[in-house]
Amino acid sequence: MDFLNFDYEEDEDENAEMSEGSVSVEIQSLTEATDTAEEKPREDSPDTDLEIEDPERSFATIKGPELYIEACKLVGVVPVSYFIRNMEEPVMNLNHHGLGPKGTKAIAIALVSNTTITHLELEDNWILGEGTTYLVQMLRENCYIQEMNISNNHLNIDGAEAICRMFYHNTSNVRAVQLAGNNFREESAQYFSESLMVNYRVMELDLSHNEFSEKGGEQLGLMLANNEALEVLNLSWNHLRMKGAVALSAGLRANGTLRVLNVAWNGFGNEGALALGEALKVNTSLNELDISSNHINNEGTMRLCKGLELNGSLRILKMSHNPITVEGAIALVTAVKKNSKSRMEEINISNVLVNDSFIKLLDLVSEAHPELDVIYGGVGGHIAKKPLQRPDAMKLIQYYLDSNKLRLWDFFKNMDKYGNMKIPVAEFRRAMLWQSKIPLNREQVTELVRKLDRGRTGYVDYSHFKVEEPEPKPKEEEEEAEEV
Repeated sequence: MDFLNFDYEEDEDENAEMSEGSVSVEIQSLTEATDTAEEKPREDSPDTDLEIEDPERSFATIKGPELYIEACKLVGVVPVSYFIRNMEEPVMNLNHHGLGPKGTKAIAIALVSNTTITHLELEDNWILGEGTTYLVQMLRENCYIQEMNISNNHLNIDGAEAICRMFYHNTSNVRAVQLAGNNFREESAQYFSESLMVNYRVMELDLSHNEFSEKGGEQLGLMLANNEALEVLNLSWNHLRMKGAVALSAGLRANGTLRVLNVAWNGFGNEGALALGEALKVNTSLNELDISSNHINNEGTMRLCKGLELNGSLRILKMSHNPITVEGAIALVTAVKKNSKSRMEEINISNVLVNDSFIKLLDLVSEAHPELDVIYGGVGGHIAKKPLQRPDAMKLIQYYLDSNKLRLWDFFKNMDKYGNMKIPVAEFRRAMLWQSKIPLNREQVTELVRKLDRGRTGYVDYSHFKVEEPEPKPKEEEEEAEEV
């Protein structure tokens, strides 16, 4: 890890003269860390030349908006009014503000002592590698920021190195980092691989819309095999094909913590599908896998199904926009049928046209796996064909409740194990298909879920059906009513 240690030791040497625990000195190190190539402010511009008349005055004596305004004067940028107004809010959204490296530096100075912001959004600000360095220095002191988005900021290899130095030494409390669209190429992959192999803080990482290819896949696969903290990894819209796809899948095989993996729009092909199938045979942690738009055809799907037949953890599989036909769709549902321990809740093959044989198979499988929802494109090639009219599920439920003098609120409440007015969709589907009092088939339940969970949150929120209970009368009023 020489490439990371060397740079980090240089930083430590530069800061050796600073007194420990002094926020004012740390801020001073941020303000003085300007690159030698940085253009000096013009002498005729009073707004870009901060003169502190009182030599005893320290940044440690001021905080909040005043500190930020002073920092802006020092680096020569116009303060962002939104930042000043919202410094006491937990979420700071500065996306698309054109901050640049200098504006980022001023923000970083102000954030060193901030204790309220936990989520920092800085997407599309041309931060560059220089601005990333300021953020990393700030995060050494600020232990309150948990989520950070610096996507689409032209970080390139310098920014990758700065971020990975932070990862390697676990010098921040950031748990979720978005780094999409930052021109990270093959040479950056080694930085991420080696630093994340020893990182125990970052749990969610977005590296989508970058340019990792075969070597990048090999490095990131090695990281996956050794990382023990990541739970969510987004590598969609890269170039992970052939050897890169196989290597990444091999890393997944050995991983025991990842819950969500998104590798959509990469070009895994049938070889990648085969490798993923092998990984799914032994992986016990992955809950959601997105392999949409990966040039996987029926052959690759059937290879993937070998893993699905044995996997007991995967709940969501997204495979839309792959060249799959009804044969591939049947193979996927059959794999669930063969697997008694399958926990599959959703298979998305939204572009695939199916036939009546598939529908019959899905109905059969739903009897044993009522939580399973397969999203397909249409039946028999007639997407716009008017479906067979069936009684509306909600009307049937309401009719049953009215007949038995029951309330809709109580109907949902009886299915709510957690008492938070939100029922997981899988549990709701299971309860509706296995109950016998209201005759509903799979398609009716699917349509009911679509209506009750329009935002596809994964939960049926029935809070709007809540009925206010009448307040109990005081005991004296009850006694008076009885006397009358």
